[in-house]
Amino acid sequence: MRQPNPLPPAFSSADGPATEEARIIGVGTAVPAFSYSQRELLDIFGITDPRVRSVFLNSAIERRFLNLPPALPDGTRRMETQGELLQKHRTHGIEMGARSLQSCLKQAEADIDDVGYLCCVSSTGFLTPGFSALVIRELGLRPECARLDVVGMGCNAGLNGLSAVSGWARAHPGKLAVMLCIEACSAAYVFDGTMRTSVVNSLFGDGSSAVAVMAGEDEREGPALLKFASRIVPEAIDAMRYDWDDHEGKFSFYLDQDVPYVVGAHAETIIGDLLAGTGLRRDDISHWIVHSGGKKVVDSVMVNLNLTRRDLRHTTNVLRDYGNLSSGSFLFSYSALVDEGTVRPGDYGVLMTMGPGSTIETALIQWRPGDGPRFPVVPG
Repeated sequence: MRQPNPLPPAFSSADGPATEEARIIGVGTAVPAFSYSQRELLDIFGITDPRVRSVFLNSAIERRFLNLPPALPDGTRRMETQGELLQKHRTHGIEMGARSLQSCLKQAEADIDDVGYLCCVSSTGFLTPGFSALVIRELGLRPECARLDVVGMGCNAGLNGLSAVSGWARAHPGKLAVMLCIEACSAAYVFDGTMRTSVVNSLFGDGSSAVAVMAGEDEREGPALLKFASRIVPEAIDAMRYDWDDHEGKFSFYLDQDVPYVVGAHAETIIGDLLAGTGLRRDDISHWIVHSGGKKVVDSVMVNLNLTRRDLRHTTNVLRDYGNLSSGSFLFSYSALVDEGTVRPGDYGVLMTMGPGSTIETALIQWRPGDGPRFPVVPG
């Protein structure tokens, strides 16, 4: 492989060259206490429809961490109201978010009082005030901590939030910025027996992940965030969406069956945008961290970008062990990559997320000499 020309520090497609380089210096993840196999979930809810069972059992997902509805005396599950689902989103979201943030700060060798900026990302419920204010109160962050809530952007939103965090960090050298993804996906389920809701119910899991970013001179090392690129496909704006279900009295998420093909068809274009002006080609990228959006989505990206199964091993492993964790999925895969110990100084990586809009978000990163932290999952 040819040696690419190095990029200038903190190169950003949105903001141009910057004087300070933003780096990832810590990541933390958290999941609920209980996980279930796909077959266990089918049995728990008494699902016998062979079409629905096939969706669950052929999803490339083995287990997911979930907060299931309460059990009734006869062993069946009571269906929750929209109000109860919103309370689940709040209660479990704060709990998971607090654990993943604390784990992240431990990896970053930082304290709660060090956090100068907190961006919270979620699409599994709506709160006012948002998670940023609730987490600040829960963990006792400084009241002057700047904050941002990114709500409703979907599975791509982790990179939208990371771009904002990176920008704040570069504007405030030496100060710590954190993005916190909180997705209690079980707070967005409808159990009506239709194929539409069954596809969603077979795919998503609960989880939270946090990433710490800092710019400026600091002894803590981590991969540099070099560039972001974004692309929206307006003609597919309804392919992933929330609708209000009048019959169930709940919000219901919809995934069009053509989503994998929409994503795949635009994958090459967005990667071209990301690498434009950098002197890099696709074969210069050593590590690919792609959102675990589902088997067909991952396969479509792999085919269209001419990647191997090894290239996407962490993406498929997260899908297998956790399901689709929405906005925070890519950080679970990133953690697994770094924990694997195969990253070398100078390696380039691409982060890629996809979601409603339809949108694809990307980031280009490069590991610096001496990197090698470990980012463990914190169980419930």
